Amino acid sequence: MTVTLADIVPGPAVLLAPMAGITDLPFRRLVAGFGAGLVVSEMIASREMVTARPGVREKAELAPGAAGTAVQLAGCEARWMAEAARMVEAMGARIIDINMGCPARKVTSARGSGASGSALMRDPDHALRLIEAVVGAVAVPVTLKMRLGWDDESRNAALIARRAEAAGIAMITVHGRTRCQFYTGHADWTAIAEVREAVRIPLIANGDIGGPVSAARARGLSGADGVMIGRAARGRPWLLAEVAQAMFGAPAPIVPRGAALADMVAGHYEAMLGFYGTALGARVARKHLGWYMDAARADAGLRRLVLTAETPAQVLRLLPDAFGETERAAA
Repeated sequence: MTVTLADIVPGPAVLLAPMAGITDLPFRRLVAGFGAGLVVSEMIASREMVTARPGVREKAELAPGAAGTAVQLAGCEARWMAEAARMVEAMGARIIDINMGCPARKVTSARGSGASGSALMRDPDHALRLIEAVVGAVAVPVTLKMRLGWDDESRNAALIARRAEAAGIAMITVHGRTRCQFYTGHADWTAIAEVREAVRIPLIANGDIGGPVSAARARGLSGADGVMIGRAARGRPWLLAEVAQAMFGAPAPIVPRGAALADMVAGHYEAMLGFYGTALGARVARKHLGWYMDAARADAGLRRLVLTAETPAQVLRLLPDAFGETERAAA
């Protein structure tokens, strides 16, 4: 059976990238609420998922009835990948994404549990065994996220994509850098076009997409069906919906300003406290609060007060002033 883009992405083909420590349930729910087509969980180590390492299964937690959520798994052993895939499918995941793109040294290192992430691109045969194990373990669509290759001497994304399609992968996302580039330089959207020529399944372009203009350029140069946005969405959870409106004619989001923005940030803050517990939630939330205030160009003094507040009550009391200042400055 042929799987179409609409079978995988229930909305416009503008996807939230998996980001470690960022794309937890509260943030995914917020971004999806504005109108993103698909949101992806942060990367989950498959073996740690199966063995119930504390804090890991929470990364895969889904909102009730969430249709537009994918859970991303990482690993280097077929049995753990397959079992973790079965587990998240049973939890309600509609899509399972395989991570072959993470460049972090702790993920790609051969020490410990073995190399995974973008290191798998150095051994396509092994990577295909993992893909086949996951595809064979579940009934939901399985997608793949990768880079152009390990380095400039081994840009093998098109080769792996072709084999992945034959193994049953339903959609591929390509970040337009090699692993050895990490996040330096600029994403090569034109190089992603080689993958477009190699496969007929849906293709998503990723890397350096910060708004409607860069999204349109990335899609045009790569020939991709849609785009995936990561870091640019920090502090701007409505960004994907803005891109979806410009690129696909989706409804324009109502972007909160001033008091409305303070209310939205407070809601996100309280959702994190509820999800993680007060102590951990307050720590996790601090980076999000910083991104929100950076994006809104909040007063530096108020920003410092918010980020150094000792209790959630103090944070919530300061937020209206922090974002009210930005509204007054724009008037």
